[in-house]
Amino acid sequence: MGLLLLPLGIFAGWVAGAAMSRRLVRREVQRLESLIESKNAPAPLLSVPAPPPPKLPEPESVEEVAPETIMILSAAVAAFLGKRARIRSARLVRAAPSNAWAQQGRVFVQASHNLGVVHGR
Repeated sequence: MGLLLLPLGIFAGWVAGAAMSRRLVRREVQRLESLIESKNAPAPLLSVPAPPPPKLPEPESVEEVAPETIMILSAAVAAFLGKRARIRSARLVRAAPSNAWAQQGRVFVQASHNLGVVHGR
């Protein structure tokens, strides 16, 4: 008789556990569905003032390049290419204000490259 009660008790525990698990899962699914429905509900309209229009950048003033500078550029290009070249346009480019710390960091990194070392021998 004792041998028969042990498997029946195990089976009854399994059935009860499965039923309880199903109930817990159903309850959790309902909770999640109600949460999703509340998130999908249309949001109430709020009166928010429109942001101001973006400011347009001021047009840059164009400085003309001196004719002597263009002649020097064309001579440098001719020396490099070995033939005459026509420079169609040239403009001055203003350097962005540099941060001294950033510049020093670039100097340090570039100086750390030891060009005299040959690798792979």
